[in-house]
Amino acid sequence: MYNLVKFSIKTLGFFLLLMLSFSLNAQNDIKNLKTATDSNQAKDIKAIVAHFDQLYRGQTSYAKMEMQIATPHWERTLRLEVWAEGMDKTFILITSPKKEKGIATLRIKNEMWNYLPKTNKVMKIPPSMMMGSWMGSDFTNDDLVKESSMIDDYDYQFLSANEAKVETDRETFLYIQLTPKSDSPIVWGKIVVAVEEDDFIPVWQRFYDEKGRLMRILNFRDIKQFGNRRMPSVMEMIPQQKVKYRTVIKFLEADFDSPVNKKIFTLRNLRKRR
Repeated sequence: MYNLVKFSIKTLGFFLLLMLSFSLNAQNDIKNLKTATDSNQAKDIKAIVAHFDQLYRGQTSYAKMEMQIATPHWERTLRLEVWAEGMDKTFILITSPKKEKGIATLRIKNEMWNYLPKTNKVMKIPPSMMMGSWMGSDFTNDDLVKESSMIDDYDYQFLSANEAKVETDRETFLYIQLTPKSDSPIVWGKIVVAVEEDDFIPVWQRFYDEKGRLMRILNFRDIKQFGNRRMPSVMEMIPQQKVKYRTVIKFLEADFDSPVNKKIFTLRNLRKRR
């Protein structure tokens, strides 16, 4: 029981807002961004970063996902259901496999809790664990619940392909460097982002530590239409300091900006046995 509690505290509690909901006006934002590109580059980069920052956020969202975790020693697949409201509320429920079924995470603003059905306990997650691994994956808690904001917590600038250190330049890509503001609680030294120039859909993100070492790469692929939303349905996180580790998240279903029962985002619902 101690090992289960220890494992869950270290790994539960974080990200799915990063991949969960688009901005309510995403399509209109893209059209406006294209108009701004020719007239005001400084304004354009801010608009592009804001669009990318909001890509998996929204007023409300619901999604079914599959998370495939691979290491040199084991592999496993989790099925998840995720509800979100704005930037402040997230509820995550593991539906399979049987061993982890019923484990749940609730985030309300800056507070986060995990529910462990085998011990029937609710545990609060401290802010110091936001950069910890979620369920043994290569995503962190902050990745999943997206507590930090690119538009608020980073300074940003365009890069050339040479400055972005890409081996093969794609003329259709824009490269942007994000540097944490001095007062932001961010562990990365910088993040370099590649987006498609025509619709600003993300292609990849590269995360560097404070010494400039590449620590992980997040690839986006398999663009699909979910209702009126067009988005990469697959995200692959590859750590660069560990060999043969990777985590792939796939959207199986997604619904955006539909009414969500507010009772979902409560401690009572978190404690509910399923």
